[in-house]
Amino acid sequence: MATVAANSSIPPNPTVYVRNLQERIKIDNLKEALEELFSEYGTIVEIIAKTNLKAKGQAFIVFDNVESATNAIEEINGFELFEKPMVLDYAKTRSDATVLREGGSEELEAHKRRRLAEKERKQAHEALEAQKKLKRPAGAAPDTTRPAKTTKGAGLKPTSGAAATVIPDEYLPPNKILFLRDLPDNIDQDTLTSVFGRFEGFTEARLVPGRKGIAFVEYENESGAISAKEATSGMPMGDGKPIRVTYQRQ
Repeated sequence: MATVAANSSIPPNPTVYVRNLQERIKIDNLKEALEELFSEYGTIVEIIAKTNLKAKGQAFIVFDNVESATNAIEEINGFELFEKPMVLDYAKTRSDATVLREGGSEELEAHKRRRLAEKERKQAHEALEAQKKLKRPAGAAPDTTRPAKTTKGAGLKPTSGAAATVIPDEYLPPNKILFLRDLPDNIDQDTLTSVFGRFEGFTEARLVPGRKGIAFVEYENESGAISAKEATSGMPMGDGKPIRVTYQRQ
């Protein structure tokens, strides 16, 4: 069996990333087989395997120390599990369990906020790339002889004679100001403050004069806004209808 631990470009850490797993096996059965196999190399803190499409065929084995992960990678890489050879390496990021053990609950919360921010930045980038593909067929050279025309329904609007891509509100990159919509007509600033003031770095909640159903909430930094958005987006308020929470468009 081939080894990768010595040649891996990823820094050694206690979490082993496993791919090329058999996708037809039920998750519970897969976890049981992985635990039986990997537990010989040390104490396993947790095994992460999910059923969603992107995560199929993959798993993370979290040990309580780096040595166990290294030994497992060197010994098991290429081992056939359910008739498929596993491909092993160190995980690119630390697991939540590892962060909690090494840094405590506060570091775990900061770790989760950073991960969420990175995920939302990635989604924003993917949305931007998707809009560019709608703007011009793949492989087509840009027409430099005249300004591009706006395509109906393509999410584009003309700016300074050229077409500018508009990112959907749901995929805007994180910033410290939240934009609230679909609020109850009778909502007041005190209510918003009591809800959004619970999150770190809260600065103020601002209703928009003459406009019902919308407001802005500002924090000292992105991390507070990220936590607030994650906790309140879709939350029922007043009449029981869910509110929309996105980042302010810059």
